[in-house]
Amino acid sequence: MIRINVFIQVSEANRAAVIEAAKSLTADSVKEDGCIAYDVFESATRTDVLMICETWADETVLAAHEKTVHFATQVGKIQQLAVLKLEKFSF
Repeated sequence: MIRINVFIQVSEANRAAVIEAAKSLTADSVKEDGCIAYDVFESATRTDVLMICETWADETVLAAHEKTVHFATQVGKIQQLAVLKLEKFSF
């Protein structure tokens, strides 16, 4: 399995738009074959920090996910509005 944690640092002005894009990305992604879990989290202590936490069955399904229209569209929106840091783990 593969776990991806995407940390998102976003300004107050862009926060609502980033959350909307992240929720849309999550709603579409959880329907994909091989998606074990996909969720968006908000920091309890910092309003400028969000996180997307994903778990995928393997590299093949993750690669397919990264080629979907919803991934390109919503991640593109988030990248325009915030700073992303990605951590990837295999287990």
